[in-house]
Amino acid sequence: MQKKTPLVELQHIDKAFTKEGRQELLVLKEINFKLHENEIVALLGKSGSGKSTLLRIISGLIPPTRGEAFYQGKQVNRPVQGISMIFQNFALMPWLTVLQNVELGLEAQGIQRKQRRERALKAIDTIGLDGFESAYPRELSGGMRQRVGFARALVVNPDLLLMDEPFSALDVLTSENLLSDLQDLWLERKTNIKGILFVTHDIEDAVWLADRIIIFGSDPGYIRAELDIKLPRPRSDQDPEFAELVDQIYMLMTTEPGEEGQKEYKPKIINMGYRLPDIPVSELSGLLELLVEEYQGKCDLPELADAVHLDIDNLIPLTDAMEILGFARTQRGDLVITPIGRNFADADILKKKEIFKTQLLKNIPLARRIRRVLDERPGHWAVKTRFLNELEDFLSEEEADRVLATAIDWGRYAEIFAYDNNSETLSLENP
Repeated sequence: MQKKTPLVELQHIDKAFTKEGRQELLVLKEINFKLHENEIVALLGKSGSGKSTLLRIISGLIPPTRGEAFYQGKQVNRPVQGISMIFQNFALMPWLTVLQNVELGLEAQGIQRKQRRERALKAIDTIGLDGFESAYPRELSGGMRQRVGFARALVVNPDLLLMDEPFSALDVLTSENLLSDLQDLWLERKTNIKGILFVTHDIEDAVWLADRIIIFGSDPGYIRAELDIKLPRPRSDQDPEFAELVDQIYMLMTTEPGEEGQKEYKPKIINMGYRLPDIPVSELSGLLELLVEEYQGKCDLPELADAVHLDIDNLIPLTDAMEILGFARTQRGDLVITPIGRNFADADILKKKEIFKTQLLKNIPLARRIRRVLDERPGHWAVKTRFLNELEDFLSEEEADRVLATAIDWGRYAEIFAYDNNSETLSLENP
């Protein structure tokens, strides 16, 4: 029996961006992937691991730097008909009604007004927005605006639905409701959709909806692991197998490759261009104190995420900051405080600053670099752009600015240097 052509096939995909003649910044490396009919696949990974970029390559919005993307056996080299995409930010036209927003895609395809209207009304009814056809986006809640986005994607009868964090801007109850409605549409075959590929930051959402989960590593983005989800539907987060899968994914996303079964802890060593997580010291301190006071220094990551109401996109930067500073480590899905982290959590304000200063200079190359330059220069000062230029050898301009801002905030807290925001100057002077 001849095998069916996959809906999507990616072969040896790399994606790099070049800015103003500077060296290439590699975002995706050696991505090989297939999406088959009647399959829902979730993409999970840290922010900046290239997941959204991959969706845009599949849809034909941007080309790969190397490799080939195929949709139903045909090479993708321009925006593809038959693929719809739903974005995080709704992307509605505020001056158009719900009905007019839903009709936009059909209008672009040259569909006649009568047929356009009939199909738009049917899509609005399918997604549960009947009665709001004449409403404007400003009159709708966030969940209802995203439903308009779903209706607009469905009205063109796509074979493939791409979703880029479609629930992240919604509150928990609205997100769960919309996710459940999407699953019902899929299971009851109320649409022509043959496959769904979605980026999410919510591990539970991925396990609840997907048939397969792709976990991305980062810097550059690559496929680190694939998990087939065999749980029968409907699924429950109270099911022990569901919880085991969630734990396994947390472990994969918070450890480096090869560390999963490692018994002896090895501190994470980073380089000058490491994407420092932009975590305020107050948040880091608060979580360390919670670990000591409520969990005796060790806590299961899914339990911790639930306790502090953080999704994986917000929890990973926190745990990453703790690890690179030497305050905690992740071990088989648990967050475990180190002796230094416990000392920091128990210390008074002045002692906290001393401990943080020691850990910052010991473990963060960018902080060391800034301090060394300031120490060596005759006037003990330097403009911010001097360090931005160095970082842009490793990172995009926007990411370099974010990383330097984090290093400056941490350095000011530790009092290893001062910063004047008006002149954008770093110095050793006491502000």
